[in-house]
Amino acid sequence: MKQENIRNFSVIAHIDHGKSTLADRFLGITGTIDARHLTAQTLDSMELEIEKGITIKLKTVRMKYSVNDQDYQLNLIDTPGHVDFSYEVSRSLAACEGAILVVDASQGIQAQTVSNVYKALDANLTIIPVLNKIDLNIAEVEKVTKDLVETFGFKTEEILKVSAKTGEGVKELLDEVVKRIPAPQGVPNKPTRALIFDTFYDEFLGVVAIIKVVDGRFDTNLISTRKKIKFLATGAVSIPEDVGILIPKRKSGVSLETGEVGYIATGLKYIQEVRVGDTVALESEVSKGGVEMLPGYKEVKPFVFVSIFPLENDKFPELREALQKLSLSDSSLSYEPESSSALGFGFRCGFLGLLHADIIQERLEREYNLELLATTPSVEYQISLTDGTETSIKTASEYPDRTRIAEVREPWILLHIVTPAQYIGGVLTLCEERRGIQKKVEYPSQDRVVLEYELPLIELVFNFFDELKSVSSGFASLDYDFLEYRPVDVVKLDVLVHGDVVEPLSRLVLKQTAEEEGREILKKLKGVIPKQQFKVSLQAAIGGKIVAREDISSMGKNVLAKMSGGHRERKDKLLKEQKKGKARLKKFGKVEIPQEAFRQVLKS
Repeated sequence: MKQENIRNFSVIAHIDHGKSTLADRFLGITGTIDARHLTAQTLDSMELEIEKGITIKLKTVRMKYSVNDQDYQLNLIDTPGHVDFSYEVSRSLAACEGAILVVDASQGIQAQTVSNVYKALDANLTIIPVLNKIDLNIAEVEKVTKDLVETFGFKTEEILKVSAKTGEGVKELLDEVVKRIPAPQGVPNKPTRALIFDTFYDEFLGVVAIIKVVDGRFDTNLISTRKKIKFLATGAVSIPEDVGILIPKRKSGVSLETGEVGYIATGLKYIQEVRVGDTVALESEVSKGGVEMLPGYKEVKPFVFVSIFPLENDKFPELREALQKLSLSDSSLSYEPESSSALGFGFRCGFLGLLHADIIQERLEREYNLELLATTPSVEYQISLTDGTETSIKTASEYPDRTRIAEVREPWILLHIVTPAQYIGGVLTLCEERRGIQKKVEYPSQDRVVLEYELPLIELVFNFFDELKSVSSGFASLDYDFLEYRPVDVVKLDVLVHGDVVEPLSRLVLKQTAEEEGREILKKLKGVIPKQQFKVSLQAAIGGKIVAREDISSMGKNVLAKMSGGHRERKDKLLKEQKKGKARLKKFGKVEIPQEAFRQVLKS
């Protein structure tokens, strides 16, 4: 295929605005997939994607399309829309020259719409604005068109109107992709180099890298001549097992020319040797010099931290291997080993958000058949110590002694909320209750409000998204960016069961809400710990001060049941012996907390 006839583009939008359905239409119109085999959201192949109806992983597919008897190669990358997976969007845009911005004609501009436009502009992409779902009775085509013009500066005539569901206007959109999006600018006769923008693991082929060839070409004779390739960031060298394209399934043995998107099976078994954002080149050309690394991606920083433990300790190696494989295709996932006296060996994992954490945990349980226990989500705190040193902590167990702490700082975010005007009261109240600082209120249109708040990240972690949906009847959307670390007055809340601190239940909380949170967790714990032969005390403590207490009464046993009669003194003697035994048990007894109790308390 001639380089000038190649078009690399991405589909970007807010969640549920119709990206994947539009991609299905493209596959049908171009004949990439036979109509008999087309299903709803064809590219969303992961079980969780089908079940939840959302795109989690970016997907790549090559299509053939003709305009005026001229053949074109269209490389489409379908992207996720949820804020937690925005890093996937950034990666896909780096491999494109253009982007289709999809906006739901019934919902209008949402938070991720704004975020994705700026990502595309930062990447210098040509944007084709598209109004989708124009077939709906509640579609407000003229109003949303006006919003797009006023918010982003698009011209009215360049905004296309389509219905991905019925197919109306989709062929015209493909024609515009060919017309408006520029061809890739690489140089065919320069040394070969390609950008890795996604990876996955194959049991037989090792690490498979999804690449965009920037200069030169990867020929199929690489395989027959056993030529070596080199990864410039990691320095790894391998003999590739296969080169090919995705349509959307892998088609083996297809050469990749300048500007084309495809895959290269590296043959490497060590997952760490192939990184997303790395540059892959021919080892023979690298050794001669003159092959420069392509600009990769800025390293993503996880926001939310959750400890994950296998319910059976002997499954720890399997959990480690599963996390290694998942982190290969999800470079925003970080993990490090940790151990707990109560829960055994596990991993402290970093995520971009709570949905990201839930998806990873579900994938670990389903795809790798693991039973897992996850702790309460937390964020990273920065601490200045009295000796002048700085440290950062992700768990309550790492919290230093209070006498050594000069200042604690927590992460703050800049939160953007788009909501219908009738719900603004409830949204403002929610943000104020969560320690938010209002920075901006804008009315882009009469019935739509854009709010900008500064908010502590920990407040977002604990059910903020669910409460936002609740107060706005599901219509509000949000997007956020990291802002900075700011001082905060937090304390370590310990939970004691029968006088022993249960480390996995410890957490960092605001000083002013510590007592309330202590009482809540003890009530939950009281409901799940089974009764013992003796009375068990549950306590919440800050330092040495007890701030809340609950008691679990002892298991009742009728020691007089075997007596059919007899003097009162005999009965009192038996009761006295029972009381002594319970006092002895209370002094020396240990309370075994079942795993299910941890699961119930940590989950809620």
